[in-house]
Amino acid sequence: MKRGVLLTFTTFSFYLTTAQEVTQPIDSVQLEEMVIITDAEIGSKFKSKNQTGSNYFISPEELSRFNYSDVNRILQSVPGVAIVDEEGFGHRPSIGIRGTAPTRTSKITLMEDGVLISPAPYIAPAAYYFPTTNRIHAFEILKGSSQIQYGPFTTGGAVNLISTQIPKYFKGKALLNYGSFNTRNAYFNFGDSNENFGYVVEYNNRSSDGFKKIDYSNTNTGFSGNDYLAKFRVNTNKNAAVYQSLTFKLQYSKEGANETYLGLTDQDFKANPNRRYLASENDHIATEHFQLMATHLIKPSKNINITTKAYRNNFKRNWYKLQDVFLNNESFSLANILKSPTEYQDAYDVLTANTNGGENSLRYRANNRSYTTTGIQTVANFNFNGSQIKHDLDLGIRYHEESEDRFHWTDGYQIQDEKLLKTSAGVPGTQTNLLTTGYAFSTFALYNVTLNNLKLTPGIRYESMKFTSRNFGTNNTERIPNENIVVNQNTANVFIPGISALYNFNEKLAAFTSIHKGFAPPGVKEGQKPEESVNFELGTRFNKNNFSSEVVFFNNSYTNMLGADTNAAGGTGEGNLFNAGKATVAGLEVLLSYVITNSNQVNIPLTFNYTYTKTQLKSNFNSSVEAWGNVSIGDEIPYIPKHALSASAGVEYKKMKAYLNARYNGDIRTQAGQGTIAPENKIDGFLVFDFSASYEINKYLTLKSQILNVLNNQYAVARVPSGLRPGMPFAINAGVLFNF
Repeated sequence: MKRGVLLTFTTFSFYLTTAQEVTQPIDSVQLEEMVIITDAEIGSKFKSKNQTGSNYFISPEELSRFNYSDVNRILQSVPGVAIVDEEGFGHRPSIGIRGTAPTRTSKITLMEDGVLISPAPYIAPAAYYFPTTNRIHAFEILKGSSQIQYGPFTTGGAVNLISTQIPKYFKGKALLNYGSFNTRNAYFNFGDSNENFGYVVEYNNRSSDGFKKIDYSNTNTGFSGNDYLAKFRVNTNKNAAVYQSLTFKLQYSKEGANETYLGLTDQDFKANPNRRYLASENDHIATEHFQLMATHLIKPSKNINITTKAYRNNFKRNWYKLQDVFLNNESFSLANILKSPTEYQDAYDVLTANTNGGENSLRYRANNRSYTTTGIQTVANFNFNGSQIKHDLDLGIRYHEESEDRFHWTDGYQIQDEKLLKTSAGVPGTQTNLLTTGYAFSTFALYNVTLNNLKLTPGIRYESMKFTSRNFGTNNTERIPNENIVVNQNTANVFIPGISALYNFNEKLAAFTSIHKGFAPPGVKEGQKPEESVNFELGTRFNKNNFSSEVVFFNNSYTNMLGADTNAAGGTGEGNLFNAGKATVAGLEVLLSYVITNSNQVNIPLTFNYTYTKTQLKSNFNSSVEAWGNVSIGDEIPYIPKHALSASAGVEYKKMKAYLNARYNGDIRTQAGQGTIAPENKIDGFLVFDFSASYEINKYLTLKSQILNVLNNQYAVARVPSGLRPGMPFAINAGVLFNF
């Protein structure tokens, strides 16, 4: 196989392997998987094993084993990743890496095809938009110092989602699934390439009635959505003196879900975890996302290539949900009611429709927001080899603009005779009327030098950002310029250095280490400091025959950790950041993989991963955000399990494949604290088994089946912001895959 062309973007460094350059698969990766490549950083299992920092590549083959549509279940196989489930389907995941707060995936760099994909990555990164999992081709997770290329978050790690790729030749597939709770999924794609043109088009439809039941109501608790994507590429002949290609990507999705933040009291959860109170009947989130991206590649010489990506993302969402209970001119928070229902008996009775409430006794908030991000990123790569030393230099630059528009209002409701009735309509903008903008300029340099068995990768990133918020006030819904507009501004300029090293003792055993500066942007409030830390890791990799392992120790030492006042964390939802002071996060990651084979063509793949995480806050402070509360020195960071593991075993024989997966999460602390976890601030540990099987009738037709939560364990996945919420109960799905 000829050597691939090394490409980089501001956020990533990639291999471009064209169809004519590939003559055989590498490692266990299929040929089509290696043709991705302008959208990927690691690109394959083979490359993953040769990185100077810890990382993980989830290949298309791995994704096909369980055919998960829930990203939480997919990422459970990655050491160091903490997942907090919410509604059982994984549409708005909460992902943390190495001790970063998982709340709504707001403390990691999240990308699709190497481009920032959070609604507003600098000023409002909470991932209320997350790409539809069914259309993702592969996942890349990076945790070491190499993440200084990506930004703006470098404390925990980065996740890149690789979308469907343009194929080398005409091909397509159709996947139809149906299962429990009237859950349906229909996915189609097809594409083709010739010498100077290629394309792929796909459509994904998904829906479900949900597994929860609302008291006295026929309203389902499910969702429905559609996702469309198209890519078109034009390029010169591959043997042109100066090779160039231009790829356009268009993506549009729209979803509606009858989802709530209102959970259950401990007693009600024990009686029926899948229950929902009538007061949440009208809770609904509507989202709409559009992306336009253009990628230009030029290779002016053998050792130089330049890649430019221009992008624009538009996202709208309105989560209309119960905010509080209002009785006798007093507001009662949902969290307090569900934590102490006897203390707030009158409010609890209104929530559960045990008594009729007066007018406006239930207040619904329309959390109506829109986001826009626009940017352009360019990277030049220079690679050249001496007689003994190999050199590779990446120089990148990015300019990025974004905005968040909050235009909220509040409606009043009451329950009468076990029916939810609207009693007053709010005026849009009279609850929150805020426009925030952000501008960021970043650049990086990354130098890879290889001498015999040693590879060194020093690098540095520079980030300069400016944020401005304009609060127009609840009486100025027309946003007429006047002196009463409250303006806040903040700026940050930072250098983020790092260095990593990899040493191969032989073909089987390698050791790696890295140290870099962790960083997260500050809030908009003037003078607020960014999050900063020093991150260190030390690990080993071992590969022999069908066995592989990776063991990594990590330590993140914060000089200033940031918390966020979000609804998901039990706050007001204003999104303001606050200083949590000094903290340390340390842990151990273990990954083991082995494939048992024999002469009868039976393969038995076995995998195991385990993460131990110890956290400690080193500052005293008080917070009104439920997940933090009153913090004392020595408290543990909330929502980070000390112990998490997953294991899977499969049997592959000719055209039949079957896999069993186990996932264990230890006890989770839902509010900062230390010592024995109080029951009201605890999510009990849980163990869940999933099973999948497939049978290939012929090369065109494959039957698939899946069982989630095989033992039907009842378990809680969240307590914040308002009461306990359940994980997915027993569910069975079956489908058929057509390839052509």
